[in-house]
Amino acid sequence: MPQSTQRPASAEPTPLLITIGETMMMLTPEHAEPLATARNVSLHPGGAESNVAAHAAHLGISAAWVSMLGDDVLGHRIRRSIADHGVDTRWVGVDQTAPTGVYFKDPGHGVHYYRRGSAASRMAPATVAGVPLEDAAIVHLSGITPALSQSCADLVVAVFERVAASGALLSFDVNYRPSLWPAGAAAPTLRALANRADIVFVGLDEAQSLWGCSTAADVRTMLPDPERLIVKDGDVGATEFSADSPVFEPAIPTEVLEAVGAGDAFAAGYLSAALRDDATHHRLRAGHERARLVLLSTSDFAADTAPSASSLISAETTD
Repeated sequence: MPQSTQRPASAEPTPLLITIGETMMMLTPEHAEPLATARNVSLHPGGAESNVAAHAAHLGISAAWVSMLGDDVLGHRIRRSIADHGVDTRWVGVDQTAPTGVYFKDPGHGVHYYRRGSAASRMAPATVAGVPLEDAAIVHLSGITPALSQSCADLVVAVFERVAASGALLSFDVNYRPSLWPAGAAAPTLRALANRADIVFVGLDEAQSLWGCSTAADVRTMLPDPERLIVKDGDVGATEFSADSPVFEPAIPTEVLEAVGAGDAFAAGYLSAALRDDATHHRLRAGHERARLVLLSTSDFAADTAPSASSLISAETTD
């Protein structure tokens, strides 16, 4: 069994947004050039759920990220860096027998992962045993986590069950990764999870790969149960389906430097606006605006400074 440690719970208020998932150390060329010719690279944390938490924190929402890291220099650096963005990391555990995952961005040529056997792949229901998920406003996960290992898949199911029995909302980004599992295996699992969530984000391109959907309306037919379904169509725009009529918001014209991480930024912008009870158009627009920052950068996270603790909106101050 892996040896792990987690910080004890504290009397601090529960953040409005809790995200759960793996974060790795990302190495990316300092300029938008392929790894084959790049001379200098930068190190940044890279993970869908911690990206969402960091973007939300920069937008003034109190946010926590839950995960496991290796007891190594990369894990310590990741935790410190994410905390520096204003994210609550008190529930990030340390596995002393497994490493922190690593991946490389190769602009124009995709991403290369080195994550097998990582500390985060050993996450399990016990990872969130001491996390007050029920006290958050929104708990956010992605379809990456159930593909990492059976114990991670069990974790996702446990989180869904706990949140469903509470007053919190479950946000789920389908985030299909072909490098982790084939569409034939992923399609039924991700569809079942999405239909159990309250808020779902999915790209039209991944919905086509998974379920053969051609239009946003096709995706809604495939995923009829979420209270809010947001279908993103790249540089065209995004559509929200709810009990009301579908609402479409066009994308912001952008000269894309690098696209990886933009979906996480969109989710954070949308969720932050939703926590402020903004109207549908404003939620979608907030997603586009945050995604645009990442599209203009080679980093998963493009923001200037971390917010002060006093600027964060918390559950305690919004009851």
